[in-house]
Amino acid sequence: MIKDGLNVQEGEIRSYLLIGQSNMAGRGTVGDVPPIKNKNCLMLRMGRWQRMSEPINPDRAIFEGSPRSGVCLAASFADELANATGERIGLIPCADGGTKLASWMPGEVLYDHAVMMTKLAMRTSRLCGILWHQGESDCLHEERVRTYPERFIEMITTMRRDLGMGDIPVIIGELSELIDPKYNRSEYLGMMNENFAEIARRIPNCGVVSSKGLVLKEDGLHFDAPSLRVFGRRYFEVYTALENRA
Repeated sequence: MIKDGLNVQEGEIRSYLLIGQSNMAGRGTVGDVPPIKNKNCLMLRMGRWQRMSEPINPDRAIFEGSPRSGVCLAASFADELANATGERIGLIPCADGGTKLASWMPGEVLYDHAVMMTKLAMRTSRLCGILWHQGESDCLHEERVRTYPERFIEMITTMRRDLGMGDIPVIIGELSELIDPKYNRSEYLGMMNENFAEIARRIPNCGVVSSKGLVLKEDGLHFDAPSLRVFGRRYFEVYTALENRA
């Protein structure tokens, strides 16, 4: 009996956990970019691996009448990695829009859910990385920004330990510095991106992905679909650099 929901078992699946808020879940408009059709790209659904299709990470709508998720940066990340390695790449979608770092701390529901789903995925795959994009929701409060590095390091160190992988690669995406001021205190956006660089210096096997030049949707908060494709390729480049350094 096939345990992972695929019709054919063809070697190992390399899996990647997706956590953070809406720009990780992906709010790119479906149809604005060609779909990625790669038989070696998979996503976890109901505990089984299925062929990847967008939306990869359905979550909850933050704005009334807005879609929950759409085009996601992880799609082009997986596509690039599958093409480069010839291996099957599985995505574990656990991001949730509008969430603060406090909601991802050990013992909180989002943390427990991510660990649970990842352990389920690890029954039929080898976990190879954690992709993170979050911070917009914390940029309204100086205290949250100032304490972010210590809190994030506590969270990710505990998650690595709970997953039994103390040095698994962690890839963090920068925030856009073009976000509409109604969603943040603009002076804190740069501080948050500096936080990410500090985190990468302080913990092993961690890289930061530039958001420079990426375009936001008209809502002034979410990356548009073409930019998410670019962002995903940048995540791939940073991840590959970490792998080559190891």
